[in-house]
Amino acid sequence: MACAQGLSNKEVAAELRCAPVTVGKWRARFVAARLDGLADEDRPGRPASITLDRVEAVVVATLEETPKDATHWSRMSMAAKSGLSKSTIGRIWRDFGLKPHLSDTFKLSTDPLFVEKVVDVVGLYHNPPEKAVVLCVDEKSQIQALDRSQPVLPMMPGMPERRTHDYYRNGITTLFAAFDVADGTVISELHHQHRATEFKKFLVTIDKTVPEGLDIHIVCDNYGTHQDPGHQRLARQAPPGSTCTSPRPAPHG
Repeated sequence: MACAQGLSNKEVAAELRCAPVTVGKWRARFVAARLDGLADEDRPGRPASITLDRVEAVVVATLEETPKDATHWSRMSMAAKSGLSKSTIGRIWRDFGLKPHLSDTFKLSTDPLFVEKVVDVVGLYHNPPEKAVVLCVDEKSQIQALDRSQPVLPMMPGMPERRTHDYYRNGITTLFAAFDVADGTVISELHHQHRATEFKKFLVTIDKTVPEGLDIHIVCDNYGTHQDPGHQRLARQAPPGSTCTSPRPAPHG
């Protein structure tokens, strides 16, 4: 590009801080082969010790086969099968993004109204109605209530916070939470049990916390405690526009 502006090889070399012979070489290659002349040529060096066929065999075996005595391949088992080293197997898996030891889950919804429900929920999140609050509601059960045997020592210069390794068990608790998608505030409540009765109490807490005059749209999953008929009666008996529940599809589906 600098040569196209009419500069000489010496001027371009001085501007780009390289040797004039370098400018001349690449300029001549461009004149002879245009853009193809700017591609790097094959460099001399030691040929690859592992052929592409062996790399392909490792990738295919990883994707389509399982070892006889295990649920998934390890570097050691694949190395024994392929005759390559464990480090080579690791490099091949890393280059192709393969992680045989990892497993994820998924769930396809069979609800015939799944698309309509997704549109409804996403619409509430992205375009909440005026004079309304959209709350994402869920709970975390089986939380261990632990207390350290001695007071926690606070952090000091050059020393991190310290706590004892032993603790006292105080049973378990359940955290109910409602996340306001508009401003990030959270309405929370703790209960000893995880039943429809406690969830109903939390709904009453939400109704008391949200300012009057605002509609409440609750997005929650279809867990059994959320589907109690009493919750639906509570929604119908509430003042007009005070509470509205919307089902949320299950995670990953």
